[in-house]
Amino acid sequence: MHKIFICFGYTLRVDIKEYFKDRAIQYTVFAHAPVFTVEEAKRERLHEKIRGVQCKNLFLKERKSRRFYLLVAPEHKKVDLKLFGESIGDSIKFANEQDLKEYLGVTPGAVSPFGLINDRDHKVQLIIDKEVWDAQFVSFHPNINTETLELSGIDFHKYVESLSNELKIIEV
Repeated sequence: MHKIFICFGYTLRVDIKEYFKDRAIQYTVFAHAPVFTVEEAKRERLHEKIRGVQCKNLFLKERKSRRFYLLVAPEHKKVDLKLFGESIGDSIKFANEQDLKEYLGVTPGAVSPFGLINDRDHKVQLIIDKEVWDAQFVSFHPNINTETLELSGIDFHKYVESLSNELKIIEV
């Protein structure tokens, strides 16, 4: 049984570490100062301590807020939102802070695939760049931005497969 927390006054949030424990998903925890962006993580030199692809996690929606997407891509790849939208057949934009709270149970700076445990209705489609999907190790914030969890690619696949969200692997 995993712990559930009241988050933001109206969203229930599941503890990702408990979720992993329940599913025998192995990880390593790295505590650090709060980081909100890939650039801040670089300044903190986290990449020197943590193995795995450094990622950007973009929470997006189609213009009329009917469909939501979480795009996970290596930080070094440039994402053209217009071209990305065309490739998935939607005109997209960034989701707002309220959407983050409602669907992922997180605040800006803590977006990661781990927030999908809070998407109880499976409204968010997970789109992962092939380089991330094929990586030997990945690392993401555990729904807070003062820690990073490192997982093997195998354990990351186990996590993604435990979700009921639609998954698409692409090349950004």
